[in-house]
Amino acid sequence: MLYVVGTPIGNLGDFSPRAVEILKQVDFIAAEDTRVTLKLLNHFGIQKPLVSYYEHNLRQRGQEILRRLEAGETAAVVSDAGMPCISDPGEDLVRLCAQAGVEVQVIPGPSAAVSALAVSGLPTSRFTFEGFLSTNRKNRGEHLDSLKQERRTMIFYEAPHKLPTTLEDLKEAFGGDRRIALCRELTKLHEQVLRMNLEQAAAYARETPPRGEYVLVVEGCPEPEGEAMDEAQALSFARKLLEQGEKPTEAARQAAKASGLSKGLLYKKLVQSLAEED
Repeated sequence: MLYVVGTPIGNLGDFSPRAVEILKQVDFIAAEDTRVTLKLLNHFGIQKPLVSYYEHNLRQRGQEILRRLEAGETAAVVSDAGMPCISDPGEDLVRLCAQAGVEVQVIPGPSAAVSALAVSGLPTSRFTFEGFLSTNRKNRGEHLDSLKQERRTMIFYEAPHKLPTTLEDLKEAFGGDRRIALCRELTKLHEQVLRMNLEQAAAYARETPPRGEYVLVVEGCPEPEGEAMDEAQALSFARKLLEQGEKPTEAARQAAKASGLSKGLLYKKLVQSLAEED
């Protein structure tokens, strides 16, 4: 059995009693940084063998951990802070276990991404987690280009020394008017959430030396402005989709999305018009 155990992102009071019990029960713990995890274990009086498992040794160490699990041992995988496997090498270990038929259970804990989204003041019903942007300029540019029309709220992680450059790149890609929440040191003593637009955020980062880890929550691309379709225009749009090979249900769905009218109404009218032609 492999347990995926969420750890605090700052405040140790957020560590769940269930997580503590699981870590006390397992045979060993796979940790991103054993020094960081040892401090957590000592605080809660947990004494368990630690195995180093991080990005640069995950292939070899992952196979070693898998062999121990297949031999009957139980283990927990943890990250330095937050949920393992989310923008984290634990993802690869879970994949290995899934392929080998080793059972995996999750012990949920704090998530910096979801916590930042919750306090951002931006739409939360649909969002996309983008993690850390690449340090390679070409890959970074391609990533941001792919998000220019993204309508969902976007969540990024960033280190303090890279924040000014990242905010300039976001402003360049999305425009200075796009809203952003800069969420810093969540759950810690100096927690801070700054809500502004990208123009203001880039200026802030130039003038104020960033400190602590950041989660950036960025507003999605706004809906295109234009005159609303009436029923006749929506039906005309749907008929053009039919001519392009779409089925009536799909044509009605797209016309409803474009016009804001009822899909059921448009489908009914569309079918009626087709029947009248026959």
